[in-house]
Amino acid sequence: MADRKLKEVLSRAAAQLKKAGVDSPALSAQLFAEKVFDLNRVQLIIELESSVDSEKLAEFEALVKRRASGEPAAYILGVKEFYGFEFKVGPGVLIPRPETEEIVEKVQQLFRADDKFLFADFGTGSGILAVTVAKLFPESQVVAVDLSASALTIARENALLHHVAERVQFVRADFNEPLLADAKFDLILANPPYLCEAELEDISSEVAEFEPVSALVSGPAGDEDIKGSAPRIAAALKKGGTVFMEIGYLQGQKAYEIFDSCAAFEGCVTIHKDLSGHDRIVVAKKR
Repeated sequence: MADRKLKEVLSRAAAQLKKAGVDSPALSAQLFAEKVFDLNRVQLIIELESSVDSEKLAEFEALVKRRASGEPAAYILGVKEFYGFEFKVGPGVLIPRPETEEIVEKVQQLFRADDKFLFADFGTGSGILAVTVAKLFPESQVVAVDLSASALTIARENALLHHVAERVQFVRADFNEPLLADAKFDLILANPPYLCEAELEDISSEVAEFEPVSALVSGPAGDEDIKGSAPRIAAALKKGGTVFMEIGYLQGQKAYEIFDSCAAFEGCVTIHKDLSGHDRIVVAKKR
């Protein structure tokens, strides 16, 4: 077989993925090439006219085949960037979304980099919020809660990867139960499941078929975890403490009503929009 140039390999892979109908076909091809051929983004451009090794080519094509089946690129690569940091991900956790980064920005508006505070991360998943905030605030301590043992395994790996493990306590539990009622946190972050059952039929097949449904859907109306966790959050926060919770873009009014109906938060609840103008984050301060 004649030598294949990297440029041709990339072009064919992008075309194959485009035909398969997956998201961002060219980007997926580039990411797989960087991994398999051990190139960074600049080197990838420089080496476009170079021939590729046949064994490496077979490895690359195997990744492309998996992507063409709909498997998310992040699961194939085993990593995903969040807030400029690289995190391990796998089939047991949701792939980090850019909207969630806005919670980190809100924490940075609330605290100075050298502040000492205790926070909890409810539904930690791969640990992106717990680890990122712990990394950005070296005097902070965090309790990261998730019901999934596989998610906590990945979260622990990410805490070790980013050198914050000694400040993160992982707890396997349902954050809708009063397990942390006696703890008093300065801050609680939460990214609960918030899709309703009907919405699951409308989302991308890549999400529905590969990402954990239990981390996506919260009952028929999509608000069971918001209802269940609001009173637990109120009990776990210090007076004057704050919660930032990510919600679905259709849930702003309902989430506002749930939190405002808690005596601890009454009159101290706002709904913030994301960069796309959609309701995305509940901000509530304990009176």
